[in-house]
Amino acid sequence: MRFNWNFDYIKGSKIAYIFSIILTVVGIISVLSLGLNYAVDFRSGSNVDITVSKAFTTEQINPIVNELGVDTSEVQITTGSDRVNIRFSNVLDENQESKFKQEFTKLDATASYEVNTVDPEMAKELERNAIYAVLIASIGIMIYVAIRFEWRFALAAVVSIFHDAFVVISVFSIFRLEVNLTFITAVLTIVGFSINDTIVIFDRIRENLRFAKKSTKADLREVVNHSLAQTMTRSLNTTFTVFIASLCLFIFGGESIRMFSLAMVIGTFFGAYSSIFIAAPLWFTLKGKQVNKPKTVAKETN
Repeated sequence: MRFNWNFDYIKGSKIAYIFSIILTVVGIISVLSLGLNYAVDFRSGSNVDITVSKAFTTEQINPIVNELGVDTSEVQITTGSDRVNIRFSNVLDENQESKFKQEFTKLDATASYEVNTVDPEMAKELERNAIYAVLIASIGIMIYVAIRFEWRFALAAVVSIFHDAFVVISVFSIFRLEVNLTFITAVLTIVGFSINDTIVIFDRIRENLRFAKKSTKADLREVVNHSLAQTMTRSLNTTFTVFIASLCLFIFGGESIRMFSLAMVIGTFFGAYSSIFIAAPLWFTLKGKQVNKPKTVAKETN
């Protein structure tokens, strides 16, 4: 039995617009006031990842960190059943690394270490390149959609993908979640997933426009609602599959891909939401202005 997806999505988009505007404003305030919780990938410092044979508490590790002569106020220690992660705001030199390993080995002789260090210049370059990657991808998508469809489709698509990317960034800023290189990978993946879903909807709208009457906004409204109803099952099935896979990776995956998985969980949901309630209705709004324009009638001259 097939579900009937015939709803007035354009009417529902008004609530979606309000929700998205509120979320965007909150996100802007959070990003401007709190910023992002950058991992060592995007700010200078050293990140020590230790695989251990037993669980340790922060209290057991603090004395070792205190002996290194670093600023302990910005040292972040994360412990788990088989892993300890310590992030230093300053770059550890060879002597400090050696001393740390020597002291920690007294707690766990079988521990293995992975030390990642990023200097200030490299951190700035990585942050700059990440921004460029998102912008270039968005511009490329806009050009592709404009060529394949029209500029209204392109504008609606880019607004939609910027919305998805910024929602994920906002959530990570509000809840102080760590932003690392895998997070940027997730954002670019979300952009690709979102535009794929949007293109499918736009393609159906364009196909239906060929055989539909489109002299009034009501005609366009019917085309958009009908196109969304036709693609709804496909959109939800794809979204649900990716969402469940990302959720399983977040729950059962390793620490190294946890933030990637969480970003995918959030972005997958909002990618489907924006394609249905933002991209298509925004195209309808832009196209509706063209329909409402009075047609000029050439005056007969004597």
